[in-house]
Amino acid sequence: MSWYRNTVWFVKGLREYTRGGYESASRHFNPADVEVDVAGRSFLVTGANSGIGKATAKEIARRGGTVHLVCRNKERAEVAKEEIVTETGNQNIFLHTVDISNPKEIWKFAEKFQNEHKLNVLINNAGCMVNNRELTEDGLEKNFATNTLGTYIMTTALLPLLEKAADARVITVSSGGMLVQKLNISDLQSGNEPFDGTMVYAQNKRQQVVLTEQWAKAHRNIHFSVMHPGWADTPAVRSSMPDFYKRMKNSLRTEAQGADTVLWLAVSAEATKLPSGLFFQDRQPVPTHLALAYTHSPPEDEEKLMQMLEEFSQKFKSVSPG
Repeated sequence: MSWYRNTVWFVKGLREYTRGGYESASRHFNPADVEVDVAGRSFLVTGANSGIGKATAKEIARRGGTVHLVCRNKERAEVAKEEIVTETGNQNIFLHTVDISNPKEIWKFAEKFQNEHKLNVLINNAGCMVNNRELTEDGLEKNFATNTLGTYIMTTALLPLLEKAADARVITVSSGGMLVQKLNISDLQSGNEPFDGTMVYAQNKRQQVVLTEQWAKAHRNIHFSVMHPGWADTPAVRSSMPDFYKRMKNSLRTEAQGADTVLWLAVSAEATKLPSGLFFQDRQPVPTHLALAYTHSPPEDEEKLMQMLEEFSQKFKSVSPG
């Protein structure tokens, strides 16, 4: 069945996920949706020093929003911040150094952030695709630690702050690659089978879709969404998927095109007219499963995922500094 999923997904990708797919979809966009002033609203973007995260942060800054850049590498983040301030003229850009693969760091950051700032919109963009199995200093498989557990902790730790905000939103940048994966809760850290970084990443992205759906049910005052940016030309794609990049580089979307739906979900009034918990591609909700791919999972597995992540989360919270 995996060959069917992979083939259908790749054909779909050639048609929809490339630059041509964006150009076709964008003919139906309403430019007014994102021509808004968001001065006074606070946005937090993880992984904001390059790629889709930086492109999103820059567009929010252009619209007057207060933007918190959460980045792992302080030097690269400072360069990104200076670029955003220079290009947009917006001085309300703040930098926070956090490694999203380190749960203790996330807890420490979130506890401090809640005491010092307000937050209207959280954008979970940080991610990684490590092609060989690596463990973090906490003994966590790195893809899982960053893409799934890091996203879970950042979001749940900031929920109390978001609950206080007007028009609160959480947007998670996933991937269409999740369409080739069925949720697997039996091996969250990918230690039982031969390691395939691309498929581990896709599994993490399926997990992010499930997280979004579960959060939407539990927190009615916040609008949750998850999205696929298409195949974009970003530093992460170039470094993690060199063969794919070499084959597809002339057809990839720009970073701004990849960020378009993130921006739309973050600032437009139209986005929150749609139900919370949906998966988006090019400003439209799209199915989270391919036809005949058998990737649906039972509700008890989805609930178990949340329980397992909460147990992981609390273990690291109990030893976090501060």
